[in-house]
Amino acid sequence: MIRVTTSDGPGAAFASPVDLSGPGIRLREWTDEDLPAMVELFDEPQVDRWTPLRSPFTLEAARAYLAKGREGRAAGLRIHLAITGDDGGPRGEVLLFRASAEDPDAELGYVIGARHRRQGLATRAVRLITGYAYDALATSRVLLRIAPGNEASAAVARAAGFRLTDDEPVVRDRGDDTVTLLTWCHRRDPV
Repeated sequence: MIRVTTSDGPGAAFASPVDLSGPGIRLREWTDEDLPAMVELFDEPQVDRWTPLRSPFTLEAARAYLAKGREGRAAGLRIHLAITGDDGGPRGEVLLFRASAEDPDAELGYVIGARHRRQGLATRAVRLITGYAYDALATSRVLLRIAPGNEASAAVARAAGFRLTDDEPVVRDRGDDTVTLLTWCHRRDPV
């Protein structure tokens, strides 16, 4: 059973604390106490390779990242959630964002720390946050943008019910370079 804890209705755009849970997984908001865990999870070659998070990812970088996430949340555009297990300790992150408050689509990103991979955490987190995007934000579809060659993320997308689209690739700036991303789409099953 999946449990969602918020106090606002559909379309609320992250107005209250978000706490989502499902079998063996909990998605909760990051706290200042999580900063050392963020460094451990994000300062890693595969994170640097496939995400906008650059290495070295220091405690200072973690503070700046958390502050930027909180600013985006306050603007109603994004939410960063720690992926945790039964003990509450962070194992990764899933984020949900929109280009604007009026955007009917939502986009996801996720990271799983190196020692927590191959446990199904990313797939469960993506499924959980996708359901939240439909229920709480009344989004029409949920997107993932994945670099060609990132087979692990493509496998997560497929397992979570996303399909590769034939949309034009998206080019995003990563600070010191750019990355080309393919679009994967999830649409809510008709009721």
